[in-house]
Amino acid sequence: MRTIIIGGVAAGMSAATRLRRLDEQREILVFERGSHVSFANCGLPYYVGGVIEERSALLLQTPESLGARFALRVHVRHEVTAIDTAGKTVTVRDLDSDTEWDERFDDLVLALGAAATGGIPGEGVPVTTLRTVDDVDEIVEILTGLSQPRVVVAGGGFIGVEAVENLVARGAQVTLVQRGAQVLSPLDPEMASPVHRALSAAGVDLRTGTTIDRLEARGVILSDGSRVAADLVVDARGVHPDVRIATDAGIALGPTGGIAVDDHHRTNVPGIWAVGDAVEKTDHLDGAATLVTMAGLANRHGRAAADAIAGIATDAAAPALGTTVVGILGLTVGLVGWSERRLRTAGRAHRIVHTHPFSHATYYPGAEQMAMKLLIDPATDLILGAQIVGRTGVDKRLDVLAVAMTAGLTASALSQLELAYAPQYGSAKDAINMAGYVAENLATGTDRTIQWHEVDAARAAGAVVVDVRTAEENEAGAIPGAVLLPLDELRNRHTELPDAPLIVHCRVGQRGHTASRLLQQLGHDVRNLDGGWLTWTDGLEAAAREGA
Repeated sequence: MRTIIIGGVAAGMSAATRLRRLDEQREILVFERGSHVSFANCGLPYYVGGVIEERSALLLQTPESLGARFALRVHVRHEVTAIDTAGKTVTVRDLDSDTEWDERFDDLVLALGAAATGGIPGEGVPVTTLRTVDDVDEIVEILTGLSQPRVVVAGGGFIGVEAVENLVARGAQVTLVQRGAQVLSPLDPEMASPVHRALSAAGVDLRTGTTIDRLEARGVILSDGSRVAADLVVDARGVHPDVRIATDAGIALGPTGGIAVDDHHRTNVPGIWAVGDAVEKTDHLDGAATLVTMAGLANRHGRAAADAIAGIATDAAAPALGTTVVGILGLTVGLVGWSERRLRTAGRAHRIVHTHPFSHATYYPGAEQMAMKLLIDPATDLILGAQIVGRTGVDKRLDVLAVAMTAGLTASALSQLELAYAPQYGSAKDAINMAGYVAENLATGTDRTIQWHEVDAARAAGAVVVDVRTAEENEAGAIPGAVLLPLDELRNRHTELPDAPLIVHCRVGQRGHTASRLLQQLGHDVRNLDGGWLTWTDGLEAAAREGA
């Protein structure tokens, strides 16, 4: 039997090596149009920034090493230009010799990946993406020898912000051009505010609500008419499934534009499988087709396709959560599931919890505060999504939430998880447990909350904001028009409050919860400002960006 695999990075090489471990007799050919296979594409930005010092560390395998260990015939700089599904052949072009020939297959695996957004008009400045080893070689060559290179990064998504971080580390003067009002568009607006502050603190010139209109000599012209000097443009405006040869061969696409596959990665054409970034996944929440370009999924699905080809009975592919983590200028940003914005667009009911826990016990040195947001189904208490931003402790909480979502745990059940505790690692009531307590209070009606973006409408309808922080905290910054009544004085002075719906708030929501419980039991109509002053100020900053 002969299997051909088109694409030699994450999904393709996972399929090839797994298939070899299952079938020693099979002939396995891999064609990769790039210059390298099995490279650490997620590490590319960090070589640019000098965090990864040796270029060789990015090259996990070579055609020679894969041939020696796995008896794979791996060909780089070989592009498959056409697929004959009836004749079960592919047309291969050697990009160096510019020769073509046909190769037959019994099984074909498409690991076509994703292609970058189209080019930028004009000339005068070199433009590169940040997707291959060749890309980083070009970037490093251009920047070497420039005392303070000027770089424009187009696109503020995950690759874009990683490029920014590493270009700053390299000493570049960076301008980040983002089409939307914020970077990292999957984040809800208030959760993106710390990222914007970090960019500003690092001296990044952030241009939101604009795009690159054209290149010119030593610079770019933006859509607002302004000019930015540049020695290099890094194009990180996003990707789309690279499906041209699949569609030409009659392989079906799904509604997202990715290749449609079944639960075992089969396409509509017998004997042809598809995995990786060019392929649709099934969304965890609604079961609809979705595109998720994650290395973890690509590796997992490449392995699963190999199992299916070899006749190994396996479970159907698990739906995709879209669990994502990214570092940006000392911050860690984590996301899983759906955002509030996506839930609202879909008209799906949800409950929101904002907390601001510390990475570990505050009495132990080095504790850092995080911003955490949970999105919860009010009918089932299941977790619909989560976002976390902080300096330390983000990744392990994100992973707990991803496992909880996969296992179908309710948000309230987070309060019951027994998590590892020592003061340098966490708290006796971990950040996950605390989020569970808040969720449980909401589910049982023990607490009622209001969101930062609902405050103005509530006040217009007659609600009064009550600040239960200390006088010193209030003096440092307050919601305009709020009544100051510190928590420790509330029991004795609550009669001073007006006979109106009340919105209580503290710094992060915890004292606000205590105040809300007290005032409810004393006969007041009261809601707690979810996430407190910190979430409200982040939201206010976000609202200003959206309105700019």
